[in-house]
Amino acid sequence: MLEKPAKVAYIVKRYPRFSETFIVNEIIAHEAAGAEIEIFSVRPCIETHFQDLLSRVKSPVRYIPSDGVRATDFWSALKQCALACEDGWSKLDEFTNESALNLYQGILVALAVRQGGFTHIHAHFASVAASVARIASLLTRVPYTITAHAKDIFHESVNEEDLRIKFRDAKAVITVSEFNISDLSNRYPDLAQRFTRIYNGMDLARLQYQSPISRERMVVFVGRLVEKKGLPTLIEACDILRDRRVDFQCRIIGTGELEQQLYDLIESRNLRELVKMEGALPQRDVIDAICSASVVAVPCVVGNDGNRDGLPTVILEGMALGTPCVSTDVTGIPEVIRDGETGLLVNQFDAEGLAAAVETLLNDPTLRVSLAENARDLIEREFDIVLNTQRIRELFSAVGVLA
Repeated sequence: MLEKPAKVAYIVKRYPRFSETFIVNEIIAHEAAGAEIEIFSVRPCIETHFQDLLSRVKSPVRYIPSDGVRATDFWSALKQCALACEDGWSKLDEFTNESALNLYQGILVALAVRQGGFTHIHAHFASVAASVARIASLLTRVPYTITAHAKDIFHESVNEEDLRIKFRDAKAVITVSEFNISDLSNRYPDLAQRFTRIYNGMDLARLQYQSPISRERMVVFVGRLVEKKGLPTLIEACDILRDRRVDFQCRIIGTGELEQQLYDLIESRNLRELVKMEGALPQRDVIDAICSASVVAVPCVVGNDGNRDGLPTVILEGMALGTPCVSTDVTGIPEVIRDGETGLLVNQFDAEGLAAAVETLLNDPTLRVSLAENARDLIEREFDIVLNTQRIRELFSAVGVLA
């Protein structure tokens, strides 16, 4: 354990985000270990619903101005930076490719870091949050790290050279699967030593295992309703199960850009009595839904834009809670769903294969128990949030101070 708790500036794009419970859980675990955290959000919150989990966060949140910034605000920040940060003016050459807004926000974060005595800067996601973190780090000589997620790595909009610069200047880059590590190391072999895999942790005290020996014939999906989640395949699989006269119900929990399209698909297949779209639910209700189901189905796909899931949180939650999971071989998922051992894997877009896997689990309680017990063992070994956030803090401590 660290002898002296870190004081960390956590930089995120927007806080809070309804779907980003992994960040909230991480911060709560750091707080419990004595680390001092302040959250910096570089864009305003746009959510209309909030997880009850947020009530457990003690860290203050600082919203960095992003709208209505005037030229006088920008120049005032530059002057303050020149006074507060050693060689502030000369370091501006490092940021010629940054937008004026990124630079302005980076300077404001740098001033806050300097005034607040922060010892480390950490950015969740390698997009705008990492840009702001990098600027603040270079101005203050306080080291920064990044947690890079799947969208940062695989989406077609990724600027490879911009990503290289952020990774080069970061003291370390955390990512959440060995698949991601392999991909990044192949793309940036000269930076491979900076990449480290730390799985997203689960609060196992809150996610208590329950045997799936006797469950409702319920299939549950939880997540954003976006292309990479593969929901049309799930709905098609439900159509196949209905035609086979399999007794089941399916709950789709979440919101997103494909919501109306999925409603229409359910209607066109005449599945509205079997497949229910329930919108966003609080985390406690999500846990109840998972615990009452026989199957968690997450048929992830690689989207047309290259976007894909890294390691969906709902899979880890299902495995922790004792509900067998069915998913696909996308990115890091096979690292946790080991087919026939800790869950079942099917091919992307394979509705027949998905329907068969779901039917097998609905009809075989002995298999459900075997998979669930193995899955819980894996989660306890590799995904305990207490141990994994300790590793993150040890990384923060080890990277030292920028020269």
